[in-house]
Amino acid sequence: MRIVVALGGNALLRRGEPMTADNQRHNVRRAASALAALIGEGHSIVITHGNGPQVGLLALQSAAASDGGSFPLDVLGAESAGMIGYMIEQELGNLVKNRLFATLLTQVRVDPGDPGFSHPTKPIGPVYNEETARHLASLNGWAIAPDGGKWRRVVPSPRPLEILEASVISYLVDHDVIVICTGGGGVPVIGRDDGSLRGVEAVIDKDLASSLLAWQLKADMLLMLTDVDAVYLGYGTPDARALRRVRATEISGRDYAAGSMGPKIDAAIEFAQATGKSSAIGRLEDAVEIVNGRKGTWFEI
Repeated sequence: MRIVVALGGNALLRRGEPMTADNQRHNVRRAASALAALIGEGHSIVITHGNGPQVGLLALQSAAASDGGSFPLDVLGAESAGMIGYMIEQELGNLVKNRLFATLLTQVRVDPGDPGFSHPTKPIGPVYNEETARHLASLNGWAIAPDGGKWRRVVPSPRPLEILEASVISYLVDHDVIVICTGGGGVPVIGRDDGSLRGVEAVIDKDLASSLLAWQLKADMLLMLTDVDAVYLGYGTPDARALRRVRATEISGRDYAAGSMGPKIDAAIEFAQATGKSSAIGRLEDAVEIVNGRKGTWFEI
């Protein structure tokens, strides 16, 4: 099968871990092992990944520059995509021999009038306690929101409309290249009246962009890998129950956290309804078993 595999930012940098190069390298190596197992099963995979922790760290570093100049989020998103893509390509190449790999910076067109620009929801950067988060928000002009038991900065997250490099990605995949692309949801761009493009201050949700990419590539499956084993009803409560097979009409991402599971569910539903094919959500280490239908949560029409 041709599978678009979306790696969550928390699958690459676990919750609560210091954002160091060594920790990220360790987690990328773990992800590469799961991806290599899928390739070993004979699947053709296209890899996407989140960048929430990483782009937030780059934003902090940029803002701390001594000259007072900081880079916009679209540029930092491209930087994080190159950084993470490099690590995935190298670690996966160390495990899978005699294959070609390519990491591709990917522009994604968004609507300049998207309501997401005025209602930030995408968490980036490290977690803070509420007092620290509110202090930093006041100091830096951030929007903040709860993330589990902690707080994080949130930024605009417009819906992706078109993966502009989809034809290049398709060409590479057709020629048996394993492509790492749409990093961090891709670099958000809008069109000017003269047809040219410019980047915008936002971070696109990686799962929604991956769903769009899977549709544009005519993939057989969308697989979203994270740090939980399934979608749960009543997650975090004594009555929590894992969902195994769900019809797209029976569930909505609106009933789940906007900064984490909600977009994954919406992405799974959109792909299933647009293509009639299956999508799934589950734990990174279970990738092969999810594809084989034994674990995770499957979404079908």
